[in-house]
Amino acid sequence: MLDENSYQNDEESQADLPPSHKETIWKLNEAQLKKIYGTDLENGLTVNEAEKRLKQNGKNELEAKKVSKFVQFIKQFNNSIIYILAAAAIMTFLMHRYSDSIVIGLVIIANAIIGYIQEQQAGNALEKIREMLVSKNFVFRDGEKLELDARDLVVGDLVNLEAGDAVPADMRLISADNLSIQESVLTGETNPVNKIEEPMNQDKLPLAERQNMVFASTAVTSGSGLGIVIATAGDTEIGKIQDSVETVKEKPTPLMRNLNSLGFGLSVAIVITAVLLFVVGYFLDTYSLPTLLISVITMVVGSMPEGLPASTSVVLAMGTRKMTKRKVIVKSLPAVETLGAVDIVNTDKTGTLTKNEMTVKKAVTPEHTFSITGVGYDANGSLDFDGELELGTEKYDWQKDEGMKWLVNIAGQTTDAQLHFENNRWELTGEPTDGALTTLYRKLTGKDPEVNEIDSLPFDSAFRYSARLVDFDDQRILMVKGSPTTIINASKQGTDEAYWNDKITELSTDGLRVVALAYKAVDSSIDSISKNLIENLNMAGMVGIIDPPREEARKSIHELRMAGIKVKMITGDHPDTASAIAKKLDLDSVVKAITGPEIDAMSDEELKNKIDDYNVFARTTPANKLRIVRAQQANDHVVSMTGDGVNDAPALKQADIGVAMGIKGTEVAKESANMVLADDDFSDIVVAVREGRHVFDNIRKTIRFLLPTSFAEGLIVVISILMGQELPLYPAQLLWINMVSALTIQFAFIFEPPEAGIMARGPRNVKAGLLTKLDTFEIIYVSLLISGLGIWAFDFLTGKGLPAIVGSTMALNIIIFGKIFYLFNLRNDHPVVSKYFFQNKMAFIIVAILIVLQLGIIYLPFMQSIFETTNINFYYGWFIPIMAGVIVLAITELGKFIRFRVLKKTIH
Repeated sequence: MLDENSYQNDEESQADLPPSHKETIWKLNEAQLKKIYGTDLENGLTVNEAEKRLKQNGKNELEAKKVSKFVQFIKQFNNSIIYILAAAAIMTFLMHRYSDSIVIGLVIIANAIIGYIQEQQAGNALEKIREMLVSKNFVFRDGEKLELDARDLVVGDLVNLEAGDAVPADMRLISADNLSIQESVLTGETNPVNKIEEPMNQDKLPLAERQNMVFASTAVTSGSGLGIVIATAGDTEIGKIQDSVETVKEKPTPLMRNLNSLGFGLSVAIVITAVLLFVVGYFLDTYSLPTLLISVITMVVGSMPEGLPASTSVVLAMGTRKMTKRKVIVKSLPAVETLGAVDIVNTDKTGTLTKNEMTVKKAVTPEHTFSITGVGYDANGSLDFDGELELGTEKYDWQKDEGMKWLVNIAGQTTDAQLHFENNRWELTGEPTDGALTTLYRKLTGKDPEVNEIDSLPFDSAFRYSARLVDFDDQRILMVKGSPTTIINASKQGTDEAYWNDKITELSTDGLRVVALAYKAVDSSIDSISKNLIENLNMAGMVGIIDPPREEARKSIHELRMAGIKVKMITGDHPDTASAIAKKLDLDSVVKAITGPEIDAMSDEELKNKIDDYNVFARTTPANKLRIVRAQQANDHVVSMTGDGVNDAPALKQADIGVAMGIKGTEVAKESANMVLADDDFSDIVVAVREGRHVFDNIRKTIRFLLPTSFAEGLIVVISILMGQELPLYPAQLLWINMVSALTIQFAFIFEPPEAGIMARGPRNVKAGLLTKLDTFEIIYVSLLISGLGIWAFDFLTGKGLPAIVGSTMALNIIIFGKIFYLFNLRNDHPVVSKYFFQNKMAFIIVAILIVLQLGIIYLPFMQSIFETTNINFYYGWFIPIMAGVIVLAITELGKFIRFRVLKKTIH
């Protein structure tokens, strides 16, 4: 972990170091650490020294082993479809059919180039995403506290750690305040490790027992600390592991598994058909053996949907880019596919569904109840009297209420919160409850509080209150705030407990967190607060505080519910508060809550059976959240988990799609999630679900297009061999159809916009296959239709005595126009002639490019010699093929009408 030459080369300064200091960093004291690393333990490194070390040792980042571009290109040939095409190319070459072999080779290479380019673009996109997700840490340099990218840290840097931070490098702690680190990534220990700052005397310590050290890639779960960076990048413990372990391949997602299975199944079926066809053709003795062999090879090449892998990858990448533009960062391409299938969205409450800006909404004094207007930390707002106003008055003067006067002043005098306006919003420094009280004071007085503090007693959950001793209005006053029950019990005899308990119930039922405020005058000689001083208090009143719901969250929940997705709230709040917020957000028609302790009392099987009955989970722990997600998944739900805190990380990792907040989210949460909402906007979930469904729809459309149009090419050969007639299409022509389709028309669906009702239907069934029975029937009849039209046209022309080359040229155009018109049928569920016809302008550009290519193959002499085409008049070359395309469109439109309007089936 240390360089051979210490950063402090002075021999005298090294004299008191143990000889094994490089291996026993945990044994060193602060003076020794300072000498080794040349670091000021208060001010950190100088900026100049840090820059020097950065140049010398490089960035603090682990470089993934980069695969060479050549290897990436070669990998594009690694699938069953390409293997078969390669075998066909070799066989045609051995048969001296060089033009056919060259064209097959071009088809293979074109497909590989498309896949390679797409992979490069995806890699670049993901690299940009990684740039956006680089963790940041607070570092001391030249005595200033700076927020720096983790990769800019150097050995010797003094780094501050807080709960939620990702540890950026291996560090030796010099300060630890209740610091706990989750080290499971290195040690396998599931529980966080408590850290210390003192030197440890053992000579040998396993990694898990080095309590005064923290390591890169681990996470701060609680407390805070200060440490000196002792190793960066590849010198860290995680860096050493990376060097010794091969990169684990990511498991394919369900859609990719289905696609791989489909590709393999098709390959096997086509090869079996080819063998049977060769056997039948051989015994029928229709063709010579070389002609039969080339015909069978042509059938195999024509039937192969070799564009399928490239097309699906491009659709996934397009979806990812669109979401990135909307500030929804998907960390891996395959994750896009799952979004459209999500049927449960679990979400944290605070900061996700609510503003995370606690606001006083109600104030209760011994005499009156008031409502406070305004939301969040903005001081705009006022006090409304809930009772009847005096005749002739428009507004109640709150200073006439003695309790309210004390309540407002106690709110101002006992808060430590500071509010400052940054980035067009009010930012809080301090506790959220204090922020609400500071805002209340500013709303009603128009100024910030001024406090003459004598002593303070911080809040402790053991006694559930905090107190402050102040000089106020020429008196020494003890001011107390805390749990209403505790404050009532500490109040003077004669306090109307029944009145206050009724008010507590009233405020709590409305989803408000209740804080009581009280005071008493004390002797001026008292200058410290003792617990026995907290008695005989004067009850000033209570405030009801709420974290106001986000309006955009309410709208988004409505949209998700309309899309058949259930939204569940998981929070640490009281069940009454959580339920009240859920009702305000219209979370469901019936809100039903369960608490963490109740979940703890259930077995996994019981929780699985009852989990779907609840939509609010209150008083939950991280372990509860994890069990909730697992129970939902056990019921075959596709689960999204949304959160921003350290306590959300386990559930984010477990969920099918973990969604973290980009601004308020901790580094631990962002690292655990599959997706990050860069602007913390819950409504982006709706965008993500819509795009996920859109991506899946376009992939299915691509498959439904590629299969019948590819099979049609193969069927032309099969039918011709079985009928013992001349092949309507030459092998090179079938290969041309495959090649131009791979470069043009199959990508038209990438630009297809989402259908109007995409969010009105329920989530897709992930267990269902990619193709339904109706899809299979459609593939069969469209294949027969297009191939039948091609054969009919060829027979029609050759029957008229025209040369076979003229017939095959017309048949070639019929297949192309059959594809073009079928494309327009598949674009959406609506009739082809509708307001949606011109939605996808790229489809028309792609078709235009395809037609230009067809003009080239038919009329350019060098193309004619390669692909055995000839000049042909408009009637045979274009009118009849267009009419054939119209027939394909008419019949498939009739099929669409029967499917969607008569049978009322959907493709989803």
